[in-house]
Parts: sequence; C-alpha cells; structure tokens
Amino acid sequence: MRRSIRWSTAALGIAVMAIQCIRPAKTNPQSDPGDALRRVRPIPAHVAEVFDRACRDCHSNDTRWPWYSHIAPVSWFVIDHVNHGRSHFNYSTWGRYTPEDAARLLKNSCELAREGAMPLASYTWMHPGARLSRADVDALCAWQDPQPEAES
Repeated sequence: MRRSIRWSTAALGIAVMAIQCIRPAKTNPQSDPGDALRRVRPIPAHVAEVFDRACRDCHSNDTRWPWYSHIAPVSWFVIDHVNHGRSHFNYSTWGRYTPEDAARLLKNSCELAREGAMPLASYTWMHPGARLSRADVDALCAWQDPQPEAES
C-alpha cells in the first residue's frame, strides 16, 4: 500500500512538472495609444478607475499577469480568459470599432455589469477589488449612455 502511494505521488509530481513545459503565449500586443478608449472618448476619473481594476486585465492589451498565470494548468485557464475577453472587445484598440459597434459594446458592458455577469465570478474570486459596487455600475452606465441635452 505504501509503495503504491509513493509511486502515485511520484507520478503525480512528475506530471505536474511536465505540464509546466506546455506554455501558451501570454501576450500584451503592441497597439496604437491613439486607438485606446480613453483617447477616443473622454472618461471620468471614477469610470476610468472601474475600467482599470475590473476590466483591464481581460479587455485590453495591458494585462497584468499575476504569479499564478505562470503555473500550469491555471495558466491555461487565465490565458484563455484573457484571449476570450479581448475577442469580445479590447479597450486598447477601441478606435478601430465603428461608432455603432462601440455604442453597442458599451451598452452591452453596462447590461452585463448590471446583471452581475461582468467581471466574471472566477476573476473577482481572485481579485476581490474588481467587484463592482452599485455606484460603480451606475457610473459606468451613466457614462456610456449620456442623456441627450434638451434643445433650447
């Protein structure tokens, strides 16, 4: 019994070490700073802070890669989330979206934040500071959908 436990433990250890060799690319692609959301559209300080702490890592080319993003198999999960997030929209390349697409993406961002679907629970579990308060969501939604000014 002890012998099989030792062999099983050794095999598990070797497998964990071996999977460290499988390293998907963690990238922060170069992008034109002029295409960034904050360059294309003015953002109030509070909304910019919300984007930075709750959206930046998955929806920009400025991802902060934490220590656990270097350890397989967790790294595979993190890299997949970042790539998936960037495929939905990327604040670093905002200037490339048509005005219609940009408006739709901002509206969807507001709706997902209101529903509690964004940021993902798996992200806020590891980054509790990314949780959005009611005030954060209200500020994000008010900014993305400014009320039209009344005509004189």
